[in-house]
Amino acid sequence: MNYYSISEAAARFHIPESTIRYYEKKGLLPLMERDEAGRRLFSPNQMTMLEIIIYLKNTRMPIRTIKQYVDLVMEGDHTTPLRLEMMRKHKQAVLDEMALMSESLAGIEKKIARYTKRLQDKKQVVHEEAGATASTKSIRKEEP
Repeated sequence: MNYYSISEAAARFHIPESTIRYYEKKGLLPLMERDEAGRRLFSPNQMTMLEIIIYLKNTRMPIRTIKQYVDLVMEGDHTTPLRLEMMRKHKQAVLDEMALMSESLAGIEKKIARYTKRLQDKKQVVHEEAGATASTKSIRKEEP
């Protein structure tokens, strides 16, 4: 079986090693194997679990809820219905958050459009005023 070091796991998932240590300390990575020097060894199963933990954390699932999920995984297959329900609820929460973010982003985009137009209108006025000033100067130059 191929094992990964903590630095390899961190690099693979683009997270700091300290985050992995924190997850282990919080009980999210049970059954962590270690080599004779005490260094963490990540089996393919541990790498899969870490990946799932990262997905859940990235979608704002609280650590305590992730811990509940991990505990259910450790209890075995008879908890599959509970895990499925947990994932369905979390998925809905993520979709709700995405909808709110999309709505909020649309409001931000409107504001950006208003400010952009306002600045363009000001530039137009300044440009027109500068043209008028230049015309006046041209006329003045021609006057003498």
